[in-house]
Order: sequence, then structure tokens, then C-alpha cells
Amino acid sequence: MDETGDKSPDKNKDSDLQEVCRVFSPAEAEVVKNFLESQGIACNIRGNVSQYTYPIAVDGLAEFKVLVAEKDFALAKELVRQLPEPEDAEK
Repeated sequence: MDETGDKSPDKNKDSDLQEVCRVFSPAEAEVVKNFLESQGIACNIRGNVSQYTYPIAVDGLAEFKVLVAEKDFALAKELVRQLPEPEDAEK
């Protein structure tokens, strides 16, 4: 075991993240994240919070990215493809 406590792979843990999808509300990002995590895939959400200042999405201001580890990317992408589009869920 490393006595210095240095965990080199964790130093840049975001370097192996891949973008699975982009959504345009924090609620939708949480739905995708919770779904993927229920399937055993850890996720991160990155996004802008400008939508709280302006209630409309303009040029990506309210864009949220759902990110997963590179090793989980293919499965996560396939699972996200199976999710219904928000418009389909209302019908």
C-alpha cells in the first residue's frame, strides 16, 4: 500500500468522463442520472445555472451534460437511447 496516500489515478478523475447526453433542465438531468445510477452506472452532471435567471433557454444557457466513466459509456449510451423523449412521455 502507498504510505503517502497518493492515489495517482484519482488525481485527474474527470479526465476519463464521456458525455452521454445533453438535456435542457436540471430535472431532466436528474432523471437521466437517477436512471443510469439505478442500472449501476455512476454519473456526474455539469451545466450552467443561468436558466434560474432567465426562464428560457438561449444558446445553451440552460444546457446540462450527463457524464459517465469511459468504461461505462457504451452501456450508458444504449440505456439513454431507450428512454422516452420528454414529448413522448406527455402523450
